[in-house]
Amino acid sequence: MTFLYPLGLLGLIGIPVLIVIYIIKSKYTEQTVSSTYLWTLSERFLKRRNPISRITGIISLILQLLCVLVISLIVAHPMITVPGAANEYCFILDASGSMNIEQNGVTRYELGKDEIAEVIDGAVEGSRYTLVYVGDATTLVYESLEDKRQATKMLNDTQPSFAEGDYAKALQVAQEYFSEDPSVKTYLVTDKTYLTANNVEVITVGDTAVNYGVDQLTHVLSDGILSVQGTVQSYGEAANLTAELYLDDHTVPDASGVLVVAQDQTAALQLTCPCEGFSSFRVRIVETDAMGYDNELIVFNPQSESSYRTLLVSETPFFFESAIGAVNDVKIDVMTPEEYAKEGGRGYGLYIFDSYTPAELPDDGSVWLVNQTESLANSGFSVQGEVELERGEILSPTSSSSTIAKSLTKDLLGNEIVVKKYVKYGLYRNFTTLYSYQNTPIVFAGTNAYGNRQVVFAFSLHDSNLPLLLDFTLLVKNMFAYSFPDIVENVSYYCGDMLELNVVANCESIRVEAPSGEVNYLDVSTASAKHLLTEVGVHKITVMVAGAERRFEIYSALPTAERQPVLIEQEFSLSGTATDEGFDGVYDTLAILFIALVVLFIADWGVYCYEKYQLQ
Repeated sequence: MTFLYPLGLLGLIGIPVLIVIYIIKSKYTEQTVSSTYLWTLSERFLKRRNPISRITGIISLILQLLCVLVISLIVAHPMITVPGAANEYCFILDASGSMNIEQNGVTRYELGKDEIAEVIDGAVEGSRYTLVYVGDATTLVYESLEDKRQATKMLNDTQPSFAEGDYAKALQVAQEYFSEDPSVKTYLVTDKTYLTANNVEVITVGDTAVNYGVDQLTHVLSDGILSVQGTVQSYGEAANLTAELYLDDHTVPDASGVLVVAQDQTAALQLTCPCEGFSSFRVRIVETDAMGYDNELIVFNPQSESSYRTLLVSETPFFFESAIGAVNDVKIDVMTPEEYAKEGGRGYGLYIFDSYTPAELPDDGSVWLVNQTESLANSGFSVQGEVELERGEILSPTSSSSTIAKSLTKDLLGNEIVVKKYVKYGLYRNFTTLYSYQNTPIVFAGTNAYGNRQVVFAFSLHDSNLPLLLDFTLLVKNMFAYSFPDIVENVSYYCGDMLELNVVANCESIRVEAPSGEVNYLDVSTASAKHLLTEVGVHKITVMVAGAERRFEIYSALPTAERQPVLIEQEFSLSGTATDEGFDGVYDTLAILFIALVVLFIADWGVYCYEKYQLQ
């Protein structure tokens, strides 16, 4: 036995003090009575009925001594060591989207937390607890924590996610603990059923439930008619489901329909209504179920606010004018190098400098630099000299799988590009190379020092066969899309997806507000800003571009895999042989001591009352 506060035993000094008080105190009580005769009769009567009255004082003393002893022990807080009774516990808590399904008004996630709290409460003091949270990401909430109350509090502070859980990573974490200590007790708390679970105790929360969902919405707007297609699911039972279509903020359905859906199956959805244009439309299932997060889906119609004004500075603008002419709604202003040097130009979304190096790099738009023979400040590269080849050489296309490389080489036919002369550049910013010659970047793209998108050709179009190839038009089309990106290219996501927003020229900030009201500001120093979507519902995006505010909205839906109330998985097992080697735990006697103190106080009060009664 050990004591948390040994100085509390000083309270035992009260025992001899009580004994001294008992010895020196008077044993007689002076009473005034009306008659000696009556007192004698009364004394005989009391002695005959209560023979133990003589020892009440001793009983009271013993009870008081015991109270002093118990109070001293409570202050000292004794802990009894229990050899081999404590254990290491590893809890894996499923926080995926399906754990939001409700049963009798309580979510499966809350039931799962209750199960873990019950195991912690029943464990021997001195045990250690590790909690692995499997939600938007697999994270350690706490590791080898001994404080029961703290472990339970931190458990209760967690909230379920809406994404698919990464159980492979959770299994890896649990395996590391088990390999290090085969006696660790591993619990997987989930709403899924596992057919095989070695060295893991699976606690399954939740049973059969009914859930409906709508998914995969697409639309076509033609001749004043909006046609919406999608799917509707019914899990747990067959159902006749009513789907309603709402345009913008309409409170009355613009269209509706009833679908017959078999159990655990999907049915095709198609709704049509007159429509000349919309900002958003919403499809909702009327019937209620065990989880409402997937009963509604919203599709937004982002409006592109990009300006396609382009300035082409070239002595021979024909090649670029012809290629860019294939892009609709593009206004091209053409200047000679002399005119640009004299007049300059501002306010363009794209500047193309063909075989001309301006005095300053524009800071208010995207830039294409072609055959730059002089270094240009803030461009991200320096000129190291011109290289003339003995004969035309074929450029090597990139094998990069980056987003920039994919977008700029999209749909290219793979025509061989031959150049006879190029300028060698030294890059001091991160660029993505599209074509190279002997590992020297020839065509590359990225952002310049102003944060604007930039594409660079290290050769003159007149020194290559590129303008004669079909790939030239396709490449220019991709370059144009890259230089004038829509901020929001996709408006429909699933929880757990990465939202990617294009950072346009002069973008000052990007603010994303989640359905819960949580606000995040994204990094706008790169070509694209990314944000992990963790909540179901409408996310509001506010972009500041050159002092002007632009607003967008996207919808993040519950993943389809998390909509099934009953899901059977094959295996969640830990390799190795489990042992049962616990370590020393402790038994906390505080509760028992408090109970004993209460009993002693009651007993002493009873003896006191009995003694006073006898003297009356």
